[in-house]
Amino acid sequence: MSKPQSDNFFWRRVFRESDPPGKTALILSTWFGAGLLPVAPGTFGTLAAIPLGIGMACLGVWPRAFIFALVVTAAIWTSDRSEKLLAQRDPAVVVIDEVAGFLLTLFILPPSWLNIGMGFVFFRFFDMLKPYPIKHLEKLKGGFGIVMDDLVAGTYALLGTKLILLLIE
Repeated sequence: MSKPQSDNFFWRRVFRESDPPGKTALILSTWFGAGLLPVAPGTFGTLAAIPLGIGMACLGVWPRAFIFALVVTAAIWTSDRSEKLLAQRDPAVVVIDEVAGFLLTLFILPPSWLNIGMGFVFFRFFDMLKPYPIKHLEKLKGGFGIVMDDLVAGTYALLGTKLILLLIE
């Protein structure tokens, strides 16, 4: 049996044994199951954030900021709770941090497939490469550390996307 499958079996057992707030944390932290896919959970978590990012782009800046703040708050709480429930440091199934980081990437970009595509590529690049200070932020404990590195990766991805857009316009 491959490791991701055994992790998913463990996740299911923890889910069954959890109280309602624990189940809520596990569902949200895996972004409704996207993090449970056996390969590249972070990439699939980022892809699963696209519909919310498109929806947010249709809103004004204040509703968008409110939803973003809500997602970041939920990401910190659910990541922390899931880390404790799963007894693993920054579990791979937890992808709500990628959702928060990618939403930051898209926050001020006009909605277009080009912007979403470039933002996605840049976000995944910086999330995997982990340039300074992302690698150091990853060492922070709990949900805050899990989420902060992705928010910085999202910032880098936003800046990279904006730079490319400036160069091609």
